[in-house]
Amino acid sequence: MRIQPIAIADRPGAAGTRLPEDDLVAGLHAAHTAASADVPGPLLSLARFRRDICGHSPSARAEAWALVDGGKVAGGYALSLSRPDNRHLASIFPLAVRPEHRGRGLGSTLFEHALDRVRAHGRSLLLAETPVAGTGTRFARAHGMTVGLVRARRVLDLRTADWTALRALSPQVEGYRLESWVGPATPELLPDLSVVMAGMNDAPRDGDVGDIDYGIDRVRAYEERIPYGEETCYTTIARRDRDGAPAGYTRIFLTTDRAGGWAEQADTTVLGEHRGHRLGLALKLANLFLMREHEPAIERVITWNATSNAHMLAINETMGFVLFDEWNDLRLSL
Repeated sequence: MRIQPIAIADRPGAAGTRLPEDDLVAGLHAAHTAASADVPGPLLSLARFRRDICGHSPSARAEAWALVDGGKVAGGYALSLSRPDNRHLASIFPLAVRPEHRGRGLGSTLFEHALDRVRAHGRSLLLAETPVAGTGTRFARAHGMTVGLVRARRVLDLRTADWTALRALSPQVEGYRLESWVGPATPELLPDLSVVMAGMNDAPRDGDVGDIDYGIDRVRAYEERIPYGEETCYTTIARRDRDGAPAGYTRIFLTTDRAGGWAEQADTTVLGEHRGHRLGLALKLANLFLMREHEPAIERVITWNATSNAHMLAINETMGFVLFDEWNDLRLSL
């Protein structure tokens, strides 16, 4: 059994193109899927895994390793090395051993290998996330990691949602207008998207994790990468009427094959000077209605929030999101 590197491409291959690393990426994805079979919720598709976990991005360089036994992937791990900001950080996801290979200390071997790689990159803080309930948190704590933030996943079941009540909740916000689009942002939208995405720096985080620079070039590259994960998205942005200034935004992602009937509620933020007008609720409801109109096959929307984010939790609960499970953000200083 050996641990071997997975070659990382700067961008995913075009549809139908096989790359030398594809078998190892698919094997690591399969190992992660098998190892997390008891974790509920939407499955992480191979296309998104390849893009986000085993591919470089503007915000992080990727590194992945496969544990190979007899020519087959028995497990492995992937690192995300933040850039250009937060260059002291590394994140590990996944770290997986197929169930049939457990009980032989392979998880610990992979973790120690990962720590050596993190040190080799000069990183001083390793981050991970695992469900609160389950073996992941116990493994992490046994290997010296501690809990930082706790995040909750909540789900809105669109099959049982009271749409009349939801529409009655939608606030009329004076002095602002909402604009929506489907798919990645077009070039003329990038400057405003860059402005509102920076509002995510206000979200709860550990104290030694710094701001992310949402520059236009970075946002452009992020938008261009969306289709490589075989995803699309619905986005709504708020603007102030008197000058068109971008005030906030929200976004829902879904896979292009609509697998499993899941959608993922991603970022929602309102910039500080525009708060106090109920724009957060207005944005999320408008975007949900738009998605619902065009996506009747979507059955459930899942979202993540820090349990300390009382304002966003209140919005989600008002909309009917219910608790699904909780995850620990884990950390290890090196």
